[in-house]
Amino acid sequence: PDDLKVRDVQEHDLSWGGKLVFQNCIVGGVIDNRFMPAILKGVMEKMENGPMSGCRARDIRVSVFDGSMHSVDSNEAAFKTAGLMAFRDGFMRANPQLMEPVYEIEVSVPSDFMGDVMSDLSTRRGQIQGMAGEGSIQKIKAHVPLEELDHYSTKLKSMTQGSATYTREFSHYAQVPRDVQDRVIKNNLQVEEA
Repeated sequence: PDDLKVRDVQEHDLSWGGKLVFQNCIVGGVIDNRFMPAILKGVMEKMENGPMSGCRARDIRVSVFDGSMHSVDSNEAAFKTAGLMAFRDGFMRANPQLMEPVYEIEVSVPSDFMGDVMSDLSTRRGQIQGMAGEGSIQKIKAHVPLEELDHYSTKLKSMTQGSATYTREFSHYAQVPRDVQDRVIKNNLQVEEA
């Protein structure tokens, strides 16, 4: 809701990077203030364990604006669980985007193997950033998701008869393609249900 009256705001720097902004928007005492720390604890636990992919969530704003409690049955454990479940549900309905680390790689490859290396980089969701020649050796710069670099060194040696080398350095984070995100979410849900 856009018309929330914020009674209290807490900003928490997360140990894994990013921030959580936690807003208490409860009016009329439907949830006692003493349960807010338990709700926060549940939210942070789910953020750390990964609501979507098993990976930590970051840069999130949570607004607690409604709920209920019972004078006898309400306790901190129940509100922690409620916070965890509400966060997971709200997070998934907010159309989250899974990000992945992308590395800049530089491949030094003999000209004879240039085509094979370029084709292989394409299958790894690589984006060519540039090429330059130094004699019979070509240098290819590309951005490649870290997931796609698994066993790349072995594959590169195999493709080039051991004559190519590469270096890599973190470049940035980028959104994963929708099909990859859907697969990661499906796999994570299967793990949670097991």
